[in-house]
Amino acid sequence: MKGKSVGKWIRRVVMLILLGIFLFSGISILRILHQYKVSDRLYEGIANQYTSQTSDGAGKGQQDAADGAAGAEAGAGAETAPIVVDFEGLRGVNGDVTGWIYCEDTPINYPVVHGADNDYYLTHNYDGTASASGSIFVEAENRPDFVDSNTIIYGHHMKNGSMFASLDQWADQAYYEEHPVMWLLTPEQDYKIILTGGYTTSATSDTYTIFQGPGEELNTYLDKCMAQSDFSAGVELDGEARYVLLSTCAYVFDNARYVLHGILVPVDSAGGIPF
Repeated sequence: MKGKSVGKWIRRVVMLILLGIFLFSGISILRILHQYKVSDRLYEGIANQYTSQTSDGAGKGQQDAADGAAGAEAGAGAETAPIVVDFEGLRGVNGDVTGWIYCEDTPINYPVVHGADNDYYLTHNYDGTASASGSIFVEAENRPDFVDSNTIIYGHHMKNGSMFASLDQWADQAYYEEHPVMWLLTPEQDYKIILTGGYTTSATSDTYTIFQGPGEELNTYLDKCMAQSDFSAGVELDGEARYVLLSTCAYVFDNARYVLHGILVPVDSAGGIPF
């Protein structure tokens, strides 16, 4: 009888432990989901407060790039960004704001920050509040204002589809053809991002090499990267141009990342305001 009582007591203790684990897991999931909602509301509010659509720009860049590789050259100096961004207001909140990235008909519509390291904005929103969603931020070793030959921009792969979670959708050729361009707006100059390639790589791969200026090594790097692309862009690479590398986590192997390369093509606006 004593053995049965001990066994019953042990079973009760185990059940209580399992119940505690279940409750803790449930609370943790609810806390994460709450953080997602708070972050989504914050960034939606930021977009509503600090950006607005132009009357004739939306969608024009997508069609230009879809016309083929010549779209990269045709876009230069021929149009303005499809949104207007109030950088004065944004920088009044946080001086680290360096740009705004936007892709029509996708969740990508966020301020871009450039901090002193690559850790802070992994866990903080653009306004400095703590958040699991973090921010879209520039590699700390890149120079400001996208003057390097390739600038790396990071964003979390959030399970609710926010931030840079949608990058891996460009692995599908049809999705690329529907979204061949993004936009990078800055207070000094806006750029059409003509997407040139996307693929899965390691967080420690040579993909994350920074080139401050043009040269043969950059040309070799670009050729190697484009050879890995999941989609065919048909865009002619220009070693004298500047590029961005968009990066987010992937879950196909340890430390996997999905990246998109894009060439920066200046347009006739800054912050969406025509020159």
